[in-house]
Amino acid sequence: MPVDYILDASALLALIGTEPGCEKVARILCTQHTAISSVNYAEVAGKLYASGRTLAALKNLCQQASIEVVPFDEDQADACGILKANNRPLGLSLGDCACLALAKRRGGPALTADRLWSQLGTDHAVVVIR
Repeated sequence: MPVDYILDASALLALIGTEPGCEKVARILCTQHTAISSVNYAEVAGKLYASGRTLAALKNLCQQASIEVVPFDEDQADACGILKANNRPLGLSLGDCACLALAKRRGGPALTADRLWSQLGTDHAVVVIR
């Protein structure tokens, strides 16, 4: 099944927290195939756990929305490291680069709340939700 969108942690957190842009994320989850790097999934899990929420809701959301959680492997780690080095002026985090590396591998756009990503070169398809 082809992936249409790769979720950044910020996009999934916007949905969970009903933040600006959550409607766009919800529409995409209802109509497109989506995936998230296990690195970004861990970011979301950490934020939810730190705020006192259980992880069961996150697991349920991913199951209900058919969000594929993709294990972070050596090839993604290599691509992530290159992205981080090449985009140092933008200050991309490891999670940002993990999302972008998976998007590049799968050929789908990265879905994010981070407007800074729109400054990336044409090699990266990015959809900013707000």
